[in-house]
Amino acid sequence: MTNVMDVFTEDNLQYQFYPVSSGSVQFKVRATNDAHIALTMGPQETEPMYEVMIGGWGNAKSVIRRNKTKPDKVEIETPNILNGGEFRGFWVRWDSGIISAGREGEAIPFISWSDPEPFPIQYVGVCTGWGATGTWKIEDGAEFDTPDKLEYKFGPVAAGALDFEYRGPHNCHVCLTTAPAEVDPMYEFIIGGWENTQSVIRYCRQKPDKVTVPTPGIMNANEFRKLLIEWRCGRLLVRDKVSGAVIMEWVDPSPFPVTHFGVRTGYGARGNWKIAHFSKSGALPLPPSAPVAAPLYSSPPGYPGGPAPAGGAGSWINVSGGQVPPGAVVGGQDCSGEPLYVIRAQHEGATLPGKLVPSHGCAYVPWGGLEHGKPEYQVLVGGPNNWTPTSGSNIPPGAFPGGQSEDGEPLFIGRVRHEGSMTTGKVQPSHGVCYISFAGQELGFPEYEILMS
Repeated sequence: MTNVMDVFTEDNLQYQFYPVSSGSVQFKVRATNDAHIALTMGPQETEPMYEVMIGGWGNAKSVIRRNKTKPDKVEIETPNILNGGEFRGFWVRWDSGIISAGREGEAIPFISWSDPEPFPIQYVGVCTGWGATGTWKIEDGAEFDTPDKLEYKFGPVAAGALDFEYRGPHNCHVCLTTAPAEVDPMYEFIIGGWENTQSVIRYCRQKPDKVTVPTPGIMNANEFRKLLIEWRCGRLLVRDKVSGAVIMEWVDPSPFPVTHFGVRTGYGARGNWKIAHFSKSGALPLPPSAPVAAPLYSSPPGYPGGPAPAGGAGSWINVSGGQVPPGAVVGGQDCSGEPLYVIRAQHEGATLPGKLVPSHGCAYVPWGGLEHGKPEYQVLVGGPNNWTPTSGSNIPPGAFPGGQSEDGEPLFIGRVRHEGSMTTGKVQPSHGVCYISFAGQELGFPEYEILMS
């Protein structure tokens, strides 16, 4: 049994990435042509990278490409392989450097290539273009078992949450790490341990446990238990996915960036798992309920109808829903290790610089003492990435403009280190600080870095 994620891709050749932990992905796609699949090490278009292009060149050919370079590694004729009026099923596999793709229900691939220098694949991306949009149904990970062996099976994470189901008599073990291995630092969650009587949170495999709670009968050998583990800025939560109730909670004063999870069973228990690799569940913020005020100023540089940005290259691209366009400027990283991108968005008559957290499906801007989620925003693309330390109202010559306050004051793009993160925000010269949005609040810092043209 599998979960299915519905995805829509526009006619823009911009990949949407999702983590995978197995050596294959199964999907159905409805498109007239050019269904593209990327296989990468991270959630963006970076080398090394494989691309499987199905139904390209007017739905006539399919190719495999490495690192977006020509000549293509392999090319075959596949006339009418896609259809804009119906879903067609496919699979893409990778094993020991062999990249292959086939049709649903067929074991033999219709295209295949062996890379003499393979790399580990942890993300899959999908996109459409060249006149085509696409509707996708991507299968999530299938059920799998863990033996009574106390050995972790690892997979990558893309966000600050792990959504899973577990069926077993006891000893559901989950770890969060910086690599696909048992390395320190590491968080461990033992749920239903000690013969299904208690659960703990453990740090770096050391005792005493950080949290111990009684959980008699929490696991069941005959039915799946739906659970959610969340981590954000050092706050770790284990929730019951059905009721939302918190089972365990602990705050790490020195959090580390989590990149992988592991699962295992032992002490006489075997487990059956369903991991929602593509899930975006968790504590997702809601858009602000207050209406956006009408603009009180002329369009700032880069906005539609406004002048071009002053100084330096770069442009502001309209995006929504957590999407990251190619060439987006990385401004920092969240405490989970996820990259944060430089954005700006309109709020209460202002155009405010802020941060994009792709896994949350929205951007954030600071204003009025609060953090405001924005499902629609602009991302800085192809711009500078030169940051200079400064303080107070000292705006160095050549600082990159980021927007305007509701009163028309120019705002700039800054960033600060805070609680294990490097977070981008707005510099307001008249206030002498860089404001960032963080954990629901607007926080001001007199010492910060500013983005230069």
